[in-house]
Amino acid sequence: MTRSFIDLHCHTSASFDSLARPRDVVKAAASRGLTHLIVTDHDRIDGAMAARDAAPDGLTVIVGEEIKTGDGDLIAAFIERAVAPGMTAVETVAAIREQGGLVGIPHPFDGLRGSLLTGGRMSGLVTLVDWIEVHNARVVGRGNERAAAFARDQGIHGVAASDAHSVLEVGVAYTALDGDPSTPAGLLAALAGAEIVPGRASFAARLWTPVAKVVNQVRGNGRIGPGATA
Repeated sequence: MTRSFIDLHCHTSASFDSLARPRDVVKAAASRGLTHLIVTDHDRIDGAMAARDAAPDGLTVIVGEEIKTGDGDLIAAFIERAVAPGMTAVETVAAIREQGGLVGIPHPFDGLRGSLLTGGRMSGLVTLVDWIEVHNARVVGRGNERAAAFARDQGIHGVAASDAHSVLEVGVAYTALDGDPSTPAGLLAALAGAEIVPGRASFAARLWTPVAKVVNQVRGNGRIGPGATA
């Protein structure tokens, strides 16, 4: 059976808080042994499409998006049209499903970011999604431990992801799978036997994020507002 290595959450310079060019991201992913990469820029997919076009042989890039809902962040995968931010989480899931996409919850218990499960208000949403991140390389504190326990209790697939915002972070955490996750059905089937490969983003790499926000603001690439897409 094919062994695959996938990073399910990664950003490029299309995101308001990253300066990592799509061609550099895919080059790094391939060089680090990844076979699949879901590019999930904030509220847009043009960077993911550029990454897909630039992917070297041996690397499959899946078009995704990290969407800021009115309830917290969601990950979409296998989409071809950007999903607008600002809807409720349930509405956002429905919009992703309309495209035949899959849905994940990123950094579900990270109190420093737009996390859906902090406080427990949206815990019922797990019945509508395909996975949650039980290891996000950028989470500070015990958010990953809480996510892993929650996934076990709820019987939902858990994955590891880099949440890379710089080339240095690509693939620092990933998920190993038996099977071919190149299609929605293939990824869903493979998640049942997912192996978490944890890693941590260095604080040096994370320091680029505030710099990237300032640079992108100057360039006119600020965060996309509710109801808008790029």
